[in-house]
Amino acid sequence: MNLARRGFQAALTIALASAWLTPSLAQSPSSYPQRSVRLVVPFPPGSGSDVAARVLSQHLSSNLGQSFVVDNKPGAAGNIGAMEVVRAAPDGYTLFFGSSSSLAANVALLKTMPYDPAKDFAPVAGVADSVTALIVRSNHPAKTLPEFVAWAKQRPGKVNASYGSSSTQISWSLLNKVAGLDVTGVPYKGTPLAVNDLLSGAVDFTFADLGSVLAHVKAGTLRGIALTTPKRSPMVDWPPIADTYPAFEDITGWIALAGPPGLPREIADKLSAAVQLALQQPEVKGRLAFFGLSPMPMAPEALRAFIQSEIPKWARLAKAANIQPE
Repeated sequence: MNLARRGFQAALTIALASAWLTPSLAQSPSSYPQRSVRLVVPFPPGSGSDVAARVLSQHLSSNLGQSFVVDNKPGAAGNIGAMEVVRAAPDGYTLFFGSSSSLAANVALLKTMPYDPAKDFAPVAGVADSVTALIVRSNHPAKTLPEFVAWAKQRPGKVNASYGSSSTQISWSLLNKVAGLDVTGVPYKGTPLAVNDLLSGAVDFTFADLGSVLAHVKAGTLRGIALTTPKRSPMVDWPPIADTYPAFEDITGWIALAGPPGLPREIADKLSAAVQLALQQPEVKGRLAFFGLSPMPMAPEALRAFIQSEIPKWARLAKAANIQPE
């Protein structure tokens, strides 16, 4: 009897300790969130993903009653931050503010991928798409794309382009091909770092999302030449590259929220509804637009289908740009 009682007490103690140590596993998805949530951004502060995460984190915190904290984990073209989320507990307290790089394009650009974007994440919500542009310093002699191409052709093998994401890597590589240039690419851990070296004069030009360069353009230190998208942006008056080179395909980056594999659908739906509600707010739309971002609301299943369609699209773009996996 005493042995049985002691066994029961030991089992009860273990159960209580387990409940204390792993409260997130014991909670009902309907009560989520009960503590702060970490938003892993795989690029440095100032990148498009970072800006979108910081804009939305305030509204998610307000709508869901807990803090949503941005945690920048740059490196390996976004794969370092991605793997941190893939390995996380599927409880909704570690989420991924991924992008077209980490959730699609890296499959074509890297020889070895530590995860499968289509299978190793639980899609939550589409967030925004971004406009990318060819950028030079304000003292550059070229003011138009034809002038820039002529300038670069006079310096074969001597012109350097910085890039900090898959979309910007493909952008300069594709321009290299369609315009017949001999430009060398210089990789960085994120677009803001690529922009910094353009400002310092370490490189000759860059491709960057508008959010990373608009402040510098308005300050008069950088100048935009042309856009990678086929349509003009209401934010700037720069023409599309395709106006001059029709073979230059549409390169539009995007941002989406995802969770670890196994994230309960009820939590994903709750987060998705909160994101889509935030994207409807004029204040959010305005702040995103200031950084060259447009709302891209998508529910989990729509986002899943979108990611699956984007992986072969970016593979085609990488092939068109003559990029070999590294």
